[in-house]
Amino acid sequence: MMMKESIERARCEELAKSSSFYRKVYSEIEEVGWESLRRLGGDLTLFSFHILDKKGRAHILGLQLHRDYPKSPPSLSSDVPYMFTLEWSTTSSLKDVMHQFQKHLDSLQEFWSVMDVIDKSLCVVDAKQPSRASPIRRIRAGKDCNIIAHINFNDPKSLPECRFVGTEPIAVNNLHMLWRRNSKKWSKEKSFPENLECILATELPKPLGLQVEDDHQQVECGICYAQFLPTDEELGARSGTRTDYTCENISCNKSFHSLCLTDWLRSITTTRQSFDVLFGNCPYCSDPVAVKVNMNKID
Repeated sequence: MMMKESIERARCEELAKSSSFYRKVYSEIEEVGWESLRRLGGDLTLFSFHILDKKGRAHILGLQLHRDYPKSPPSLSSDVPYMFTLEWSTTSSLKDVMHQFQKHLDSLQEFWSVMDVIDKSLCVVDAKQPSRASPIRRIRAGKDCNIIAHINFNDPKSLPECRFVGTEPIAVNNLHMLWRRNSKKWSKEKSFPENLECILATELPKPLGLQVEDDHQQVECGICYAQFLPTDEELGARSGTRTDYTCENISCNKSFHSLCLTDWLRSITTTRQSFDVLFGNCPYCSDPVAVKVNMNKID
């Protein structure tokens, strides 16, 4: 990571010599911090920053600058349910954008906490890695019934909008009837699963392998920022697998997919290989790491 930052900084320094636009962008990235930079376009108009919210959730904020920047504000993108209205003037900077984005993340903490409880406590259908932007969850209510819940991101503990779908009309109608009859029992003092089971008068299915998930807490990869690798035939047996490597520095303790870490180490000129093991440094704390190459071969 230190090597990558040095390369990006050197490239920016060269560009900064050529125009006032590049000089301004370079100085503003410097102000935000190179350690937060995750992507940088060749002409310094497209880049992204890595930000952690109060709960340690990782977010990527993408920015695109127009050539008349800072006269025109940057265009923003991120995996959030809605984007905030950027307050901007010709004296604003990237640091102001980061500050406003952090406040926006703070306002969504309760929403994401509710969604995390749903994902960990209930059987969410077809959602190994639900989007942080989506307020909708498809929850299994039985063998042939699903609940489509729409959570209000402005008031996530309030009664959600729910639809019931499935192949058994009688079971679906029964759930719909219970929902209409008991929805007044919804309480903001209870968790989402508790409320749902109370209103529907039934115990809802739990995620498959819940005990295993509790013993091996799902964490995001420090390189690709996903909990699971993509479901892809080219990845063979590693398709859809969770993070499986953790930095041994207890003050860092960052987790990675060994496949991602291997690819990253191979892109760094200081990485050494001895037989089937790559030796390098953690992208976050720079402590030594070692990854076996044969663990990451595609079947």
